[in-house]
Amino acid sequence: MATSPLSTTRNRWIFAACWTLWTAVHYAMLQNFDIEWTIALVDSIGSNALLAASTILVVQTFGYYRPDTKNYFYLLVWCVVISIIWTAVVKLGMLYLFPDNQAYSTFLMRSIPVRFDMAFLVIGCSVIMSMLWYDLEDKKIDASRKADAEKLARDAELYKLRQQLQPHFLFNSLNSISALAGKQPEQARKMIQQLSDFLRGALKKEDYQLTTLAEELQHLQLYLDMEKMRFGHRLSTEITHDEESLNFLIPPMLLQPIVENAIKFGLYDTTDDITIKINAVTHDKYLEITVKNPFDPETSSPKHGTGFGLSSVQRRLFLLFTRNDLLSTNANDRIFSTTVKIPRNDINNPDR
Repeated sequence: MATSPLSTTRNRWIFAACWTLWTAVHYAMLQNFDIEWTIALVDSIGSNALLAASTILVVQTFGYYRPDTKNYFYLLVWCVVISIIWTAVVKLGMLYLFPDNQAYSTFLMRSIPVRFDMAFLVIGCSVIMSMLWYDLEDKKIDASRKADAEKLARDAELYKLRQQLQPHFLFNSLNSISALAGKQPEQARKMIQQLSDFLRGALKKEDYQLTTLAEELQHLQLYLDMEKMRFGHRLSTEITHDEESLNFLIPPMLLQPIVENAIKFGLYDTTDDITIKINAVTHDKYLEITVKNPFDPETSSPKHGTGFGLSSVQRRLFLLFTRNDLLSTNANDRIFSTTVKIPRNDINNPDR
């Protein structure tokens, strides 16, 4: 339910101050018509207290029930009825309190149309302002509810991607261990330990639990050690970076599927030795990470074979940053490059 405009202490003080000021103006106006100060004081305080109570009634009522905004006639009748009731109560009350003051009674009867107009204006403004206030509050609530629903859906999809990514990598690693078990059991046992360490670190991290590039590279090295154990001298890596990039925050497990894709299309279709190059450079607005691998255009199709790895990275980047331009690929001169950009202002703004 939308909150009332009078639900905060600040707004209640403003409301009370405005009515106090108007009561003082009302008293001064009555004094200007040579009304006795005691009568003017009772008239100004009593009539404005009742009118203020009427506006509070309107405001609070709209918090529980609001007529259709298209039914303006209903709202008009409501304003007229409340104004008539207020005018009648003021008239009867003041005549009851000061029955013997003929001059004031005459003034009171002549001021009834003005009092009604004033009440109708104030009540009408209260109705309009209340409708606007509650409509804005409803929109805020709807926007907040929509944002929460979108966040839950985004978190669920990120979780699903992580759950898909981990078995995908696990199956590949188990196949590698299986290949080593028969010929190199010691290497297979070592790889199992490395896999255990890798998964322990991966399972502890969530998509919103950011990690530094330095930590990500350390974690990535476990994966590379396992792959080097599998492919031996055929696989080598070169990792370069500037000093500032090491402290740059990035989503966890972002580089492993990219490097896995590079190894897949660099090694699977060739018997030559290859070098996977990883370079991280910090710019003013983002961190740029590029992974390069050689490929044989006659045996592999990197443009069409990115598979689940790169698509999952691109989807994660979109869900986290709502941008589709943060991952790009390029094949040129037998070198396939994958570039990821992490916006600085989104997760690396020190003022946040």
